[in-house]
Amino acid sequence: MNLTDTLLFFRAWLRNPARVGAVAPSGPALARLITADIGPHSGPVIELGPGTGVFTQALLSRGVQAHRLALIEADHGFAGQLLQRFPHARVLSMDAAHLGSAPSIFGEERAGVVVSGLPLLSMPRDKALAIVEGAFSRQLRNDGAFHQFTYGPRCPLPPDELRQLGLEAERIGSAVLNLPPASVYRFRRRRSVRVAA
Repeated sequence: MNLTDTLLFFRAWLRNPARVGAVAPSGPALARLITADIGPHSGPVIELGPGTGVFTQALLSRGVQAHRLALIEADHGFAGQLLQRFPHARVLSMDAAHLGSAPSIFGEERAGVVVSGLPLLSMPRDKALAIVEGAFSRQLRNDGAFHQFTYGPRCPLPPDELRQLGLEAERIGSAVLNLPPASVYRFRRRRSVRVAA
């Protein structure tokens, strides 16, 4: 992590703490954990709130090809920097809450995984639900997964919200070396609601 990234991140946090959710970028331990089972086999990948690109770099290191990676970033400063750093990825400067009304990012092909760096716990619940629901309804294939990290002690989607969205959650693990320590969850459609793609 370089000083430029840290300052950019801190300035974005000062502008909008609820949107950024942390005063510093995620560390390598969290990046390794949230991308652990993702690779070229995963299909296209959508990253929400990539910020300075810590998870993006981890995804590329795991073999995800840049042209199979869409970076959804609402902060224009971050989006501009991502365009420079990852010129072969699709960088979309938009609010992730609009995923449900946006066309499929990869056209006919749906994404296999969404990796979210968004602070679901610190945003209004209707917006958090719109982000997750939009990802599953318009962007992810039927067996797709949504990877979300949290600094909180529990799953960022409580049981009633998971039921409302027809999802199930699995805790992947914790990155205790991240500052602050974080846990990663994987959301999938409940088996009873999955249909043939």
